[in-house]
Amino acid sequence: MNSKQEFIFQKDQIGIGKRKQSTARVFLIPGTGNIIINKTPGEKYLQYNDTYLRSVWGPLQKLSLENQFDIVALVNGGGLTGQAQAIQLGVARLLCDMDKGNRLILKPFGFLTRDARIKERKKYGLRKARKAPQYSKR
Repeated sequence: MNSKQEFIFQKDQIGIGKRKQSTARVFLIPGTGNIIINKTPGEKYLQYNDTYLRSVWGPLQKLSLENQFDIVALVNGGGLTGQAQAIQLGVARLLCDMDKGNRLILKPFGFLTRDARIKERKKYGLRKARKAPQYSKR
């Protein structure tokens, strides 16, 4: 696939996933099993990390569709872990929109659960969210 090629999709063919500060807009196009993240090959973008790659491919592998679709994702915010998990959620949601029967397969594996844990805000008088200055008795 040409790296300068622009992707034009309709709104009903988009899967949105979020995790921590990351947001992913995911598109599935018929293909041979490539990942493209922010117009970069997925393996290079995820730094050839097997954990991240398995996370992104998880929903497709459970449905045995990994060689039928290419994943195109536009992500921003957060780090690689959050981005990979946001892409995973976007892919799972998109697969459920394509076929309602996929929901029964993906739900037990936790692919459709939005992980709501985010960074806790810093409080005044503390150094971080919970770290307090050292206490001196005398």
